[in-house]
Amino acid sequence: MEASMRFVFVVILVMSSCVHGQLKTGFYSSLCPRAEAIVRSTVEAHSNKDPTILAGLLRLHFHDCFVQGCDGSVLITGSSAEMSAPPNLGLRGFDVIDDAKSQLEPLCPGVVSCADILALAARDAVDSSGGPSWPVPTGRRDGRVSSASEVSNNLPSPLESVATHRQKFAAKGLDNNDLVTLVGGHTIGQTDCLFFRYRLYNFTATGNSDPTINPSFLSQLQALCPKDGDGSKRVALDKDSQTKFDVSFFKNVRDGNAVLESDQRLWGDATARTVVQNYAGSIRGLLGLRFDIEFPKAMIKMSSVEVKTGTQGEIRKVCSKFN
Repeated sequence: MEASMRFVFVVILVMSSCVHGQLKTGFYSSLCPRAEAIVRSTVEAHSNKDPTILAGLLRLHFHDCFVQGCDGSVLITGSSAEMSAPPNLGLRGFDVIDDAKSQLEPLCPGVVSCADILALAARDAVDSSGGPSWPVPTGRRDGRVSSASEVSNNLPSPLESVATHRQKFAAKGLDNNDLVTLVGGHTIGQTDCLFFRYRLYNFTATGNSDPTINPSFLSQLQALCPKDGDGSKRVALDKDSQTKFDVSFFKNVRDGNAVLESDQRLWGDATARTVVQNYAGSIRGLLGLRFDIEFPKAMIKMSSVEVKTGTQGEIRKVCSKFN
């Protein structure tokens, strides 16, 4: 197994060495040599207290990249900033990024961007959940714009069709394989009853449940989320292993056990289904390994979307405020 994991790392290393724009792996190796180690130790310290924060960090990076590119704009506080838009109200992990920044700023003033801290923290979150690790190309600079009004038009919603998601991904230079692979990040984490309860009780015009839900799973979900119960109650997105980064999420999609409608819709879309089938295949080791290769490749692509480099943007002193 060790040899196969070394092979995975070499494949990913080759992938990231020819990366995107002006980002490069090891950007801080001489500018701030301890940068990546400090981010990693901060992620580990917070996840030791609360393992669910790992999924929060991965989601936070995704939400950042889809609006204004991967530039830390989601971290800005304010009534009109991205953070205050309805799709972002449940985001978590801001304190982890702030903690890492507060350690890095005295050590390397004005050097390490908040956008890079978030990209590194997302990688470390996957690694700490038993998923793959990869060399993160760095050198992003922090954006100077954060607007709540831009969020809904850019960010995929769980209520949208696969076709709409595909358009939103394509607008960021990401293809169908990237879409299905990145949705696989739902192998860790939770969602609120509020976001899927409509599937359980009044999905159709006649008030029935979503017919794509496996009947035995439907009764489990109804027990977790009663019709008039607490909408903020948290439910695992992967019913089998919510803290382990693995391919069971894709098996759930195949078997009608996805929690979010947009996740289950992947199975009803012929192009997306092919990718789901590859990851959910019965040859456990081989196809599990394939997801371990494809996920880092998709993350490297996503984390390079519309980045600011060189003299663009700024390096924030505090991640929640523009300089």
